[in-house]
Amino acid sequence: MTRKQKRLAVIAGGMSFILVAVLLVMFAFSQSVAYFFMPADLAKADVKPGTRIRLGGLVAEGSVKRGQGSTVSFTVTDGTGNVPVTYTGILPDLFREGQGVVTEGAFDAASHGFVADSVLAKHDENYMPKEVADRLKAQGVWNEGQGKQGQANQGKPGSAKGAVTQ
Repeated sequence: MTRKQKRLAVIAGGMSFILVAVLLVMFAFSQSVAYFFMPADLAKADVKPGTRIRLGGLVAEGSVKRGQGSTVSFTVTDGTGNVPVTYTGILPDLFREGQGVVTEGAFDAASHGFVADSVLAKHDENYMPKEVADRLKAQGVWNEGQGKQGQANQGKPGSAKGAVTQ
């Protein structure tokens, strides 16, 4: 083997190593991706049972029902569509009706309902994914001041926003 052939063999080996590494990383990312949907999006999308997704919106008023043990059923809504959700586990402290929620799980083929394995509760749009807050605001379901703490104190003397600092 000449010097030029050795150099080409080393370059080809390095390139094939990098290609294999990139393919492995891409495969790992594709396995952990969970697409985000709102209830109205699910009517248009073809989500097969068992496909992991994230479902976001508001917990519908009067929909929370406690079952046996730590099983809870509730409905996620965006004002247009509703999706019944079943979750077994301990709910976050901020979980309640009328507040934002993001659930992660899959549709069950047997019950045709959404079975969540994680629930994230949000107390206002500052902590909600931007696309959820924007869609809820566009549909008129979410008001700008809804859920914000300290809204009443803004601009009043003595409050943080109205106080004069020197």
